[in-house]
Amino acid sequence: MTLPPDYQAALDYIFNYVDYERRRSVLYTEAAWDLARTRRVLHTLGDPHLGLRIVHVAGSKGKGSTAANIDSVLRAAGLRTGFYSSPHLHTFRERIRVDGQLIAPQDVVRLLAQCQPAIEAVPGITTFEIMTVLALLHFAQQQVDWVVLEVGLGGRLDATNVVTPAVSVITPISFEHTALLGDTLAKIAREKAGIIKPGVPVVVAPQEAEALAVFQEVAAAQGARLVQVGRDWRWQALSDGLDGQTFAVHSAACPWPLDELRELRTPLLGAHQLANATTAIAACAELASQGAPIDADSLRRGLSQVVWPCRLEVLAAPAAQLPEQDQVSGMGATVVLDSAHNDASARLLRSALGHYFAGRPLLFILGVSNDKDAAGILAELLPGAAAAVLTRSRHPRAADPRELAPLAERYLPGDRVSVVDSVADALAQSLAQTSPETVICLTGSLFIAGEAREAWLARHPGYFPAGDWVYAAEPPAPDWQVTQRPAGN
Repeated sequence: MTLPPDYQAALDYIFNYVDYERRRSVLYTEAAWDLARTRRVLHTLGDPHLGLRIVHVAGSKGKGSTAANIDSVLRAAGLRTGFYSSPHLHTFRERIRVDGQLIAPQDVVRLLAQCQPAIEAVPGITTFEIMTVLALLHFAQQQVDWVVLEVGLGGRLDATNVVTPAVSVITPISFEHTALLGDTLAKIAREKAGIIKPGVPVVVAPQEAEALAVFQEVAAAQGARLVQVGRDWRWQALSDGLDGQTFAVHSAACPWPLDELRELRTPLLGAHQLANATTAIAACAELASQGAPIDADSLRRGLSQVVWPCRLEVLAAPAAQLPEQDQVSGMGATVVLDSAHNDASARLLRSALGHYFAGRPLLFILGVSNDKDAAGILAELLPGAAAAVLTRSRHPRAADPRELAPLAERYLPGDRVSVVDSVADALAQSLAQTSPETVICLTGSLFIAGEAREAWLARHPGYFPAGDWVYAAEPPAPDWQVTQRPAGN
């Protein structure tokens, strides 16, 4: 896709502000992460967020999948939705979607022109705060019925926390961004609990006891009814395969006939996705109790139609494109993409790979961001693996793969650990050098998985369905040498 020059100029403008997604060397203080900046810009624009009905989703693991499930159910119910998520896989436009459709380039340009005077009147405003303002204004202008708003980082000081939602959702907490959010689960949970608002119900996914205790305490202090998945809502796995999973849910508070929820289906793989789906169901039940027209049929259809790439996404080469020796059996290398970026997510990934591909050799193509626990991720993935190829994404926070090699060699002999500088080259070499029964898994960050999709498309044009975000892929934002655009420029 050729980017309109004015759209690219808009992206350059946005990313030329302080961007904590790209640089995390900042103190996590109310001065640096100041919600007043976002509120001030929104107020200048007429407070568009105040008229929106919102589901606010925070967490360490599964918040994107849970949010995507909620959005899909709302759309299946015939409701017009806005969905704000981060970071993006292929294009900035993924971050702001209406009814599942990427925001148009011309709308990014128009919104930014409308917001620019207000933005430049607020010293210290950041890239993520600008994105959040654009999203909320766009959703108000598009007159959406519901907004699913995913927290960027933490919760308490996140720019999205200027809203008062109809329901808050907190997915599982694990160790992440410990330099910013705290070095214990309780400290991290308290930051996430910052999205709990007075009198607003909060749906909490299954948690470690230390985190759950914090959520119970904060919910009680805020007078917010706590809905606990795993206690108030339970699920039962029925069947699964590489085409998806079926499950049933149970709850005394279910607003729909339980016998209509016995054969629910999700295309998302991994046992953890059943917890995410059940958390989404519990949130949708809260919305239904507030008048949202969600019935069992829309719930079923929404869950079955959810699209959320790079979460145990399995790719297989079309038979016609296999090497001649493999065409008879139809067997080509299996490629799996996953966004696991901490030790807890890596543990879930390794368990799922063992379940779906038992007995097959595993080759990991790994790259991590330099603020992540690389040692913890590799410790979960590499024991028992066939080989590891260490690489890096184009993102400026990507860790040098050469620095990962000593960590990988704790678990694999040195001749089974290699370094390749680009994701596309790492994938190409691995496909050329491994047997068809090998499962090649690209993971360690969302950026690795996203670049792998683009590399796969280059090898297999037309592989992904029309409308997939990969066809709108943009070059990565530059690693700006400046840290802040001066006001008025």
